[in-house]
Amino acid sequence: MEFNLSAEEGSLLVTIARKAVEENLKDGRIISPPENVSPNLLEKKGVFVTINKVVDGEKSLRGCIGFPYPVYPLIRAVIEAAIESATRDPRFPPISARELNQVVFEVSVLTEPKLIDVKSPSEYPSKIKIGEDGLIVERGFYKGLLLPQVPVEWGWDEEEFLCQCCMKAGLPPDCWVMKGTKIYKFQCIIFEETSPNGIIVRKTLG
Repeated sequence: MEFNLSAEEGSLLVTIARKAVEENLKDGRIISPPENVSPNLLEKKGVFVTINKVVDGEKSLRGCIGFPYPVYPLIRAVIEAAIESATRDPRFPPISARELNQVVFEVSVLTEPKLIDVKSPSEYPSKIKIGEDGLIVERGFYKGLLLPQVPVEWGWDEEEFLCQCCMKAGLPPDCWVMKGTKIYKFQCIIFEETSPNGIIVRKTLG
């Protein structure tokens, strides 16, 4: 892992994600990042904000959007990604204000994606650690990303993870074995609410 975040820094990111969505749903504005935050939160980092709906203790995805690469200071990236997740994920209708007490926010801070170097595509599964690595599949104009928590939640092995990431990119599931397909991996530090507006914890995968 290339960096670390304290519990306080992670809690602030999740709190800001929820506040950004609350304020945006009220009047359409994008809040400004808080002042006097730690230097870690001003570094440019890739980040994804996931919003899960909780019904009878069961979670289901309600939105997930982010920035794979470090283009914005982390605190600003979280604000932008949270609003996009809540209002612009094409898989779901925008979240309503009344839903906010039924969803939990999760912030995944990414290391910079690195190309997996192999002599043969058959080596890819051995280069991936389930519960630790996220993947990006890239082929021509097509690109798909899955966070490291996804294969854990679905019980996928390494080959299924590769296939699912190909499909996320709009490609055939076996395109990871084709010449010209690029596979990148990255790791995450993840913080999530344990309940709507509840305690924020660092999430351990595996």
